[in-house]
Amino acid sequence: MTLLLIKMKLIALLTIQALAASAFTSVPSPVSRSALKHHQSTTSQLFAATGETDGSISRREALQVASAAAVLASTNIANADDEAPGGKLIEFTVNNLDGEEGKTGSFVVKTRPDWAPIGEERFVALAESSFFDGCRAFRVLPGFIVQFGINGDPAVQAKWRASNLKDDPVKVSNSRGTVVFATAGPNTRTTQLFVNLGNNSFLNKQGFSPLGEVVEGMDVVERFYSGYGEGAPSGKGPNQGLIQKQGNAYLEASYPKLSYFSKVVVK
Repeated sequence: MTLLLIKMKLIALLTIQALAASAFTSVPSPVSRSALKHHQSTTSQLFAATGETDGSISRREALQVASAAAVLASTNIANADDEAPGGKLIEFTVNNLDGEEGKTGSFVVKTRPDWAPIGEERFVALAESSFFDGCRAFRVLPGFIVQFGINGDPAVQAKWRASNLKDDPVKVSNSRGTVVFATAGPNTRTTQLFVNLGNNSFLNKQGFSPLGEVVEGMDVVERFYSGYGEGAPSGKGPNQGLIQKQGNAYLEASYPKLSYFSKVVVK
């Protein structure tokens, strides 16, 4: 019995340590499944290499223990995120999903002031002032990012153009589902943001500090229309300078399939 308990604790410890290493992941479910497959393989190799028979637990039993430990660990990580103090839930209702008028959905962002207090405060202020209502997701690159945050009214956008924020230190990785301010260099954050569609950890060293994460509806975020590709001048997508000057009039005429926010509500 003692040997069994020791092995169970060892398996659980190895599983939890590995999951803790990926605790920055913003969408727990896919990571939990991936981690579980990895640790099932690792556990199989561990017990196959011992050559033990008498008094040892079977491979099947070991995998069952590892699976249970992985589920418990991932649940604890998700709960820790859910209980983060001071955050707000912001619901985005989206129209033109897949580029088709009438196709709608929603997703929810949970803000994390413990990650990026300066950026989180601005994000909430923009949402509470209805800044994002009507905003188009003008840069959608599958597997990379969805970018938005230029108001459809040039007069409204102009009021924020010089309201630069001081940078927040990068405390968590740019993993899938995290919400981050776009920048033009140090201390230049204003209103543009993006949602990471992949694990873009290379952005960490460039100073992009996540301020929240998508906690519901990531499947909706994946359906933002991406057919226009990269923006001008690198691609044929919307020109940010013209969006700033002409607003939604420019986008509706030249890029009518862009997905947009019909309503954004701070819960």
